[in-house]
Amino acid sequence: MKKPISVLIVDDSAVTRQVVTHLLEEDPAIRVMGTAPDPLFALQRMAREWPDVIILDVEMPRMDGITFLRKIMDEHPTPVIICSTLTEKGAETTLQALSAGAVAILGKPRTGLKNFLEESAMTFVDAVKTAALADVRRLSKLAEESRKIPATVSRQPGASRQAMVETTGQIVAIGTSTGGTQALELILTRLPRTSPGLVIVQHMPEKFTALFAKRLDGLCEIDVREAVSGDRILPGLALIAPGNHHLRVKRSGAHYLAEVVDGPLVNRHRPSVDVLFRSVAGQAGSNALGILMTGMGGDGARGLKEMRDAGADTIAQDEASCVVFGMPREAIRLGAAARILSLADIVGAIRAGCV
Repeated sequence: MKKPISVLIVDDSAVTRQVVTHLLEEDPAIRVMGTAPDPLFALQRMAREWPDVIILDVEMPRMDGITFLRKIMDEHPTPVIICSTLTEKGAETTLQALSAGAVAILGKPRTGLKNFLEESAMTFVDAVKTAALADVRRLSKLAEESRKIPATVSRQPGASRQAMVETTGQIVAIGTSTGGTQALELILTRLPRTSPGLVIVQHMPEKFTALFAKRLDGLCEIDVREAVSGDRILPGLALIAPGNHHLRVKRSGAHYLAEVVDGPLVNRHRPSVDVLFRSVAGQAGSNALGILMTGMGGDGARGLKEMRDAGADTIAQDEASCVVFGMPREAIRLGAAARILSLADIVGAIRAGCV
């Protein structure tokens, strides 16, 4: 019988510790080995038994979560899920955690915490199971590499960073999940301003996507922002789906526009990669490049197949460069990927479409 995934919960909220323990232990594949109100207590517990996965708050007494996370990654790389409040301050700190090697983000409100956590039971269980499969050493390497912005995209003094006003036929649609924030940073920081317009779904809670886009915008030669309905998809611009909303593409004459919509979860996600890819298949057809990258589950695989059937070029990230090879594997199984490429080669594939 397979050994249950051992989880340590580190959070200064007693309610969070209690409720998350209860909902995780409802699944026989998970065992909560303990809880701790701060990282120093956690380290004492971990001296006796090391967890498979850590659920970590970032704002705690005695030692903050970021310092603790970096210590863990230096001494004993372990999958860490950040459980942070849905505030701008919390989001900024959480982005630092992703850069330090955290696997995923789970948001929590300041009020109505108990009900929210109970309603999010499946989200927490899925996150733990995904984290347990993550290649944390590869994620740490990705995080380190993505912090090195190459000289080829260094900005010229006084250069305008407005998206190019002309449009091109091709658009690039990217879908990703676990490990995707670091992978996207590595890709987008290596694209020139002549790159085709990009539309991106990264599985991430609301409040976090806007700051994630803002952070990338400060690192990249291209413009990066959270998508708003009506945005034109232009060369030199990447639009990221807002958390808790789906992103679709629609054609208006010679132009492509972003549509941000509500709707039910698709493949347990909102935003869903499948929603984006299916809209691109219908609206752009052979004028699109679809790329499905690292992540758990099958979101995006069927949508990528629809894109390929519509004449689009399609790519799945290879196993060797993925943090979790779930989503690309499913796309390959379905025959959705015309090409299977490493992360570095994906950059080259996008650059090949530059005008």
